[in-house]
Amino acid sequence: MIKDPLVVFTPSGKRGHFPVGTPVLTAARQLGVDLDSVCGGRGICSKCQITPSYGEFSKHGVHVEDNALSEWNSVEQRYQDKRGLKSGRRLGCQATVQGDVVIDVPPESQVHKQVVRKAASARAIMMDPATKLFYVHVDEPNMHEPTGDFERLERALKEQWNIDEIQCDLAVLSKLQTVLRKGKWQITVALFKDHTTKTPRVIDVFSGLHEQGIFGLAIDLGSTTVAAHLTNLETGEVVASSGIMNPQIRFGEDLMSRVSYAMMNPGGDREMTSAVRDAINTLIAEIAQEAGIATHLIMEVVFVCNPVMHHLLLGIDPVELGQAPFALATSDSLSLFAKELDLSAMNPSAQCYILPCIAGHVGADAAAVALSEEPGNSEDLVLIVDVGTNAELLLGNQTRVLACSSPTGPAFEGAQISSGQRAAPGAIEKLEIDPITKDPRFRVIGCEKWSDEDGFWEETSASGITGICGSGIIEAVAELRLAGLMDENGLIGSAEAAGTERLIPEGRTHSYVVHDGTAEGGPKITVTQGDIRAIQLAKSALYAGARLLMDEMDVDVVDRVVLAGAFGAHISSKHAMVLGMIPDVPLDKVQSAGNAAGTGARIALCNVGARQEIETMVRQITKVETAIEPKFQEHFVAANAIPHKTDPFPELNKIVTLPNVNFNAGSGGASNDGGRRRRRR
Repeated sequence: MIKDPLVVFTPSGKRGHFPVGTPVLTAARQLGVDLDSVCGGRGICSKCQITPSYGEFSKHGVHVEDNALSEWNSVEQRYQDKRGLKSGRRLGCQATVQGDVVIDVPPESQVHKQVVRKAASARAIMMDPATKLFYVHVDEPNMHEPTGDFERLERALKEQWNIDEIQCDLAVLSKLQTVLRKGKWQITVALFKDHTTKTPRVIDVFSGLHEQGIFGLAIDLGSTTVAAHLTNLETGEVVASSGIMNPQIRFGEDLMSRVSYAMMNPGGDREMTSAVRDAINTLIAEIAQEAGIATHLIMEVVFVCNPVMHHLLLGIDPVELGQAPFALATSDSLSLFAKELDLSAMNPSAQCYILPCIAGHVGADAAAVALSEEPGNSEDLVLIVDVGTNAELLLGNQTRVLACSSPTGPAFEGAQISSGQRAAPGAIEKLEIDPITKDPRFRVIGCEKWSDEDGFWEETSASGITGICGSGIIEAVAELRLAGLMDENGLIGSAEAAGTERLIPEGRTHSYVVHDGTAEGGPKITVTQGDIRAIQLAKSALYAGARLLMDEMDVDVVDRVVLAGAFGAHISSKHAMVLGMIPDVPLDKVQSAGNAAGTGARIALCNVGARQEIETMVRQITKVETAIEPKFQEHFVAANAIPHKTDPFPELNKIVTLPNVNFNAGSGGASNDGGRRRRRR
């Protein structure tokens, strides 16, 4: 029997088979995909814009032909003529399914807009930026001294600021005479000189005394999100922070899927490079508008990113990073013109600095975390975990620093979860289960109240309860274990065995109902056995990576754990410990560093000495390669249990009592002490 075409939506990962001729909007609604529409599918509102992707998608097990959607129609052409559609976009209400297809729902087409949680962390930074302003008075030209305006500017900088020599682009030179005369020979010069520059470069010139400031961007280019901090290069103040989803998600949610896409689709690497550069330009324009500054005042950009993002940003095919020995085209830092990366939404002469990578799977983002958190200066042994689609770990003290990456996948961010979604208003972000009644209470993004508090349902009426995001699914799985509804192997019990009707059969397994909104036209939000398996795989990879570093350091315990990254800032340390995501330590020794990679980028943006420091530091970090380490699989299997099959977790046992239940089909249900209550903090 021939199956109907498969439709896969990104970034949600939701999929289903639909008959030929089904409108994309209809498929999205039936799957619960967050795709906006207010005009009833008449092609008027344009809110249902989608981007189909074509080629080979091994991650999704699908090949998408060029004719996977219906042909462009007159309604779409009418909208294109009146308002215009971005290249590659279609209207979801007009395009119909003709074959297997992968469809990306861009952020602006989502009803519940993504909350990009990568705000700048407060940090005192010694200001010594590469780009600085110099105010000078330039001699007027005269007939007796036939020198050019540029040469007299150069002389003025030497006499007034002891700057010997300068260089500039033709774009700056072409406006110099006008600027000098408008300012009556008084001019402010923006000069760039970093730790590698021998001759300062003129980035821009302003008539008279320029008092509007100059700015730089620290950009954390992640697999899932792109976060930017617009920073005043004179004061170090972050004047605006913003972020967008990485549009490369439609080519694959994880890094190896994108490498695979580049391998299997000729020109796929260029396609992904173009997509992310366009997104960065959009982000730059939006953040400048938010801050109320002109884009030509943005004169520098510093990037931190993982190795695959590093290569795709630079326009380098990442294929070598997908196979041993995982060779980078270059691991050194890079200083180049922003325009070389097609970054047109900033000053034409803007400069770009990309931090060095540590190794083929440990990138510039990990280097930025090291710059921010300085594990090499720590007196105690600290484990720093940058939680994301590809987790990166640093373990060290003043003696030695080790690093590795671990392929956790997107489950921690709500992807590959049955009711999962990105962090957006209406998403469950915190959850508790009463150990006696087995009923849940939860909080959603956009509301400070818990679901059992007065006013919660009124305050969430606009957003609704839409799904569960990464921090929510972690707490949900941990709470199932704490409430005795799931055993250490991750198996959910039946209603009879566990004593609650919230456990419902689903095939040969069971699911826990968190919230049933079907009576009001909303979704039924459950935690399924498949969800738990996805979280087990992700947390096992994370823990196994940490254990490899501990083996290399020849220790069984660490003194302190730092959770870095936007996601790490929202993880409950207790629930992370119950899951066994991180090694056992006292909970007061688990700290959040916020967006440490973004902080490291800001440090490199604001201080040229920090660039030299991190370039030296990465050469002293020892890389442990999880992909070829035999013990990784051993640690991974042991970490599948919740919290762990063999490691005792004594610190965790001081604050909670994990019910001793066993829901294996042959065990006869829960064990006798399954009702034991846990101690709450």
